Parts: sequence; structure tokens; C-alpha cells
Amino acid sequence: MADSLPLFPLRAVLLPGANLPLHIFEPRYRQLTADLMSGALPDRRFGVIALKPSMEREVTSVEQLTAIGCSAVLRHVDPLPDGRFDIITTGERRFRLLALDSTSAPYLMGEVEWVPDAEQALAAESVSMLAESARSAHRRYCTAAWRTEDWSEPADDTETRELAHALAADCLLSVEDRQELLEEVRPLHRLRLVGRLLNREAGFLTALRAVPAPPSHFSEPICLN
Repeated sequence: MADSLPLFPLRAVLLPGANLPLHIFEPRYRQLTADLMSGALPDRRFGVIALKPSMEREVTSVEQLTAIGCSAVLRHVDPLPDGRFDIITTGERRFRLLALDSTSAPYLMGEVEWVPDAEQALAAESVSMLAESARSAHRRYCTAAWRTEDWSEPADDTETRELAHALAADCLLSVEDRQELLEEVRPLHRLRLVGRLLNREAGFLTALRAVPAPPSHFSEPICLN
């Protein structure tokens, strides 16, 4: 059954469980934030979906957006004196965009269906090996990219279906890589994928002898609207 969800298109991909800070300044998204805060929109929830490369400034059709996005829950709001907001959101669950309404509200509204993970059966020993391989790739990436005090591993009891997203959350992967992770509905394939991506990026960092900004910088709101 399709649901209606307000949309926030970005040149970024939000993963389930990941935090996304945003600096809200455009009038339509100020109104979206106000409606989320007031309860006019239920559950303080909206959809983050990635923009496809385009010369168009306005989004008017589903063809301008990726097929799969991620719902976000508004966790914290700092209102600013001039009407802008700094907000913190957390990724929740995947959705598929079915239709787009650009006229009935100040912001975009999407008709969406939720996309659950596929069921996969595998021996516990194999799951453990995949999880440890992905965690090892994450440690290799973080050791190459950050100072020791700037990163930590997901908790030992993180569920298998959540682990790949948790490992990728603060790593600087491309929009395309993150979209591929978001769209992969098979948890074990997702673990293999995140391991491959993080090993690749760790190799690049080691070869180039270059490191990105530390993940602590991600706590500052980013201007994307």
C-alpha cells in the first residue's frame, strides 16, 4: 500500500541508522521543518532522496530522482533568529518513489512504498565470517582515514541487517556507492558490498597518502537545500 511522504531531494544519500545534519534556509524547507515540528506532518518523518545529475534547478518529475530513498526522522532542531534552522535527522527505512506531487504543498510530496529487506538463510558460521570480514574492512579504512579517537566500531550486538549501513555511516563513500548500498536488499550481499567498498577506499587512501576531514566534522550542519 502506498504512503504519502514529504520529500527533501539532496545530492547525497541517507542510509538507515545514519545521522544527517542539515542547515535549512530555503523557504520551502523552512516550512517543511515547521510542519514537522508542529505535528502537521505525522511522526516528524520525511523522505531523503538523491538527485540525478541534471541541468534543471526545479524537481518536477520522478525521472529527476533516484528510484530508492530513505525516510528520515527529525531528532533535534535549533531555530535561528532569521528563520533558518539547524537540524539533526536519522535515517529510518527505504522507500521506492512511485509518483511525485510538486503542486499541492510548498514542498515536494511523494507517493512511496516501503522496501523491506529480503529474507536470506545462511549458516551462522557463514554470517559470522561475513560480518567479521566487513568489520575488518571498516577498521582498515578508519585506520587509514582517521585518528584513533575520531572513530569507533559498531557495537558487537549490531544486527546483521543493520551492520553494513552502520559500517558505512561515517565513511566518505561516493553518492553512487552509498546509493548501491541503500538499494541492496539482501543483508549478506550488503555486507560483502560494504567490505569491498571500504577495502577499495582504504587502498586509495594508503596509496595516495591523503586523508579526508575527520568524521567529527560531520556533526556540523551542512548546507544542501
